[in-house]
Amino acid sequence: MKTRNFDKDAQSWDDSPLRTGLARDVATAVSKQVELSKDMDVLDFGCGTGLLAFHILPHVRSITGVDTSKGMLDVFLAKARQQKADNVKAYLLDLALDDGLAGPYHFIMSSMTLHHVQDTRKLLEQFYKVLRPGGQIAIADLDEEGGRFHDNSDGVFHNGFDREKLGLVFLEAGFVNITSIAAAQINKPDSEGRERAFSVFLMTGRK
Repeated sequence: MKTRNFDKDAQSWDDSPLRTGLARDVATAVSKQVELSKDMDVLDFGCGTGLLAFHILPHVRSITGVDTSKGMLDVFLAKARQQKADNVKAYLLDLALDDGLAGPYHFIMSSMTLHHVQDTRKLLEQFYKVLRPGGQIAIADLDEEGGRFHDNSDGVFHNGFDREKLGLVFLEAGFVNITSIAAAQINKPDSEGRERAFSVFLMTGRK
């Protein structure tokens, strides 16, 4: 199987209407579920090119993007420069080397990244540690999809999530007030070429 090269894909990442539409829908869901305010410092985990981050940025004090792809972060930071957004920063994170997350943050968000993380509980425990007391978390990802979403499953550890089971992982990591809502729908050919609708949820919790 060919390895996915996110660094190479970064320059054309935003050309996909599916991705830009998903980011818009997730941002709308976040704004409904999370109390965004101008005194909030935010972590965007798996920020990619910042499609979600730059929707949220006008409503918060600062955003720090982290990603495992330098190419994605280069595009992310180029957008920040273009917008003269001095309240945006980013750093490269290598989960394989168990790099720790900095903090603290008032809000942590992540979209379509959790299914690329093998140990979800360990990651959620890290999120809990770097959140301020009372801080919120919002994770957007696929509902269980049976392995049909990705054409290339390289780096994919979960074929979506059962919301009830994931909610228990949130709970075990220490979060309370856990809720989930439907956030978006992605219409695309599945791994067998058949047109299919994939649902995306947003799960939130509080420290």
